[in-house]
Amino acid sequence: MTPSTSSPTPSCSSLTPTRLSGSRLDIGRAHASQHREAILASIDVYDRLFHDLAGLRWHEARRDAERFLPMIERRYPAILEELDGIAQGIGGDLADVLTLNCRSEVSLTRAGGGCSAFSLYHAGRQWLAQNWDWRADQLDHLVILEIQAPGAPPLISVGEAGMVGKIGLNANGVGVGLNAIRSATCGEGLPIHIALRAMLECETLDAARQIAHDGVCAPAHFLLADGSGQAEGLEVHPGQPGTITPARGVVTHTNHLVSDTATHWVEDFPKPDSWSRLSRLDALVEQLLDGLGMDDSGADELAADERGTASTAPNESATLDAERLFDLLGDHTPGEDSLCRHFDPSVAEAERMETLFSVVMDLTDKVLWLRHGKPCQTTHSMRLVPTAV
Repeated sequence: MTPSTSSPTPSCSSLTPTRLSGSRLDIGRAHASQHREAILASIDVYDRLFHDLAGLRWHEARRDAERFLPMIERRYPAILEELDGIAQGIGGDLADVLTLNCRSEVSLTRAGGGCSAFSLYHAGRQWLAQNWDWRADQLDHLVILEIQAPGAPPLISVGEAGMVGKIGLNANGVGVGLNAIRSATCGEGLPIHIALRAMLECETLDAARQIAHDGVCAPAHFLLADGSGQAEGLEVHPGQPGTITPARGVVTHTNHLVSDTATHWVEDFPKPDSWSRLSRLDALVEQLLDGLGMDDSGADELAADERGTASTAPNESATLDAERLFDLLGDHTPGEDSLCRHFDPSVAEAERMETLFSVVMDLTDKVLWLRHGKPCQTTHSMRLVPTAV
């Protein structure tokens, strides 16, 4: 698809990290005090979207979201205090903030999701990168949260104002990416964005993996990795997740289910471009690996390695850095569904997706680089490191 110039091109300078610490209530209140207008604007966006996609008014969506409260109370009660702090900070009700954080479960698993994500292990370094594609009216409601919560490692989450977690990493080198999955399935477990925050608070990858195995309300793909070279795709749903292990040190994913476990239990309804984007992503990563001089000599060790670590034969003289991975995420290939997504007037408004931010994480060095907007339109990347607040 040829890039359109119809959408605004923000600068990363328009996003300033918000540092949050103290009690859970303090964290929530501070989040809201610094982003009150963006949170209220996000609620307005989802009020319209719930109606467009599911015929729900906000009060009806609130009623739907309340059924997830007991699940959160059982599995992650501490986060409820933070949600309440956000509600207090905007002068709203807990139900409003709960609905915002359960927006995927309320109706948005019916939306045509975007996002292209991959993990890559090379020369002793674990990378995780993705584009986050969503509606353009959320572009100015994004936030960078640097959080030091009680009893948890410092973390960075890039996501939407008023939501407690999305894509990011923590000071222990545990990182997570997200791909939406369109499906009618919804059951017992943590809501998707609550589960993402819980993973970001984990000391180890094993602990983060267990959150997925304990169940997530609605289908999604979590791309989980850490600085030691472990990586795994987890196609979560209310039952046991489907797993995707690295091949040549790589896991790739877009917006359809691929594992036997997940596809056996869950019916998904992806848009056709999910398959073509995955094929394009696989081809681009393959080209990158070939350029780095990597071969398949470590395939047997990868299959046998209990850690899931890629044991490859890289060309040590070749360099891999964040800029090369942003170049990959900024792909535009004429006649194909490219990874970097732009305004397309031919698509119905409720289904129209654009790339709103891109991240590249070096989990070995515990660094996240962010480009706000489309990676093809800016060369400036914000460098973020999770440290104690």
